[in-house]
Amino acid sequence: MEGHEAVLKQEAVDALVMNFDGCFVDCTYGRGGHSQMILDRLSEKGQLMVIDKDMVAIKHAKARFEGDSRVTIIHGSFNDIARYVDENDSRPLSGVLIDLGVSSPQLDEAERGFSFMKDGPLDMRMDQSTGQTVAEWLAIADERDISIVLRKYGEEKFSRRIARSIVNVREETAIETTHQLASLIDQAIPRKELHKHPATRSFQALRIFINDELKDLEDCLDAIVPLLDKDGRMVVISFHSLEDRIVKRFMRTKARGEQLPARLPIRDDQIKRYLRLVGKRIKPSSEEVDRNRRARSSIMRVAEKIG
Repeated sequence: MEGHEAVLKQEAVDALVMNFDGCFVDCTYGRGGHSQMILDRLSEKGQLMVIDKDMVAIKHAKARFEGDSRVTIIHGSFNDIARYVDENDSRPLSGVLIDLGVSSPQLDEAERGFSFMKDGPLDMRMDQSTGQTVAEWLAIADERDISIVLRKYGEEKFSRRIARSIVNVREETAIETTHQLASLIDQAIPRKELHKHPATRSFQALRIFINDELKDLEDCLDAIVPLLDKDGRMVVISFHSLEDRIVKRFMRTKARGEQLPARLPIRDDQIKRYLRLVGKRIKPSSEEVDRNRRARSSIMRVAEKIG
């Protein structure tokens, strides 16, 4: 349970915490690596709200930060950040951190169903108190819908073959475990990628879909900017191209500002801009990747509120 190491921890907190008396939000608590370092930087006046869908993570946060009056702990999705900030009368935010993806404990716990490396029930829900499991969805989903999900969220070239195989197999037996699904995918794919398990893309796609991860990310990003104080920062760590594409596009659009007609007689300094980009994207050091393989695909982007 304690094996999780927060990715780009030093870089993220260095970029995030500019105001030691400020109010911050860690949108994805995980096991609190980023949260603890943020708190270590804050004064007694500082505040930190931590959010997580996973009840196990929330229990961990409560045990870790019990008695620290600076910390507010929220069980829920970060797409509701505006409501949580409003309900808790939080001040304008000095910074918001989003560390996307799956935590190591979630991958390591077979019963969560996130990993094909360990056999377990095909669940994959971040919040196990609500929603449909992957097994439940695969039991009823149309072949075309399965194919679309695998291609859209996993960029899986053989999505049709896999979807057809799932539908054929479920006519004979229920697909209920991670090893069942991984074996089925392995047999359905004619060409394998070197050093990559054939089920990697499909498991990623099903996890993203069942948790509505990309829509939640888009909603959260939209909500953050109005919540930030002047010079407040948003720091986002993503782990695959779909996430990073959304983050990069959002930050660049807000940094460009209002899109006005090309020939409108207006000076550049009159255009309303919402964010300024802070530096270029940041990748983990080779030392961090050697220490923590999960970090290898991570990308961090930073933006700051204008006005």
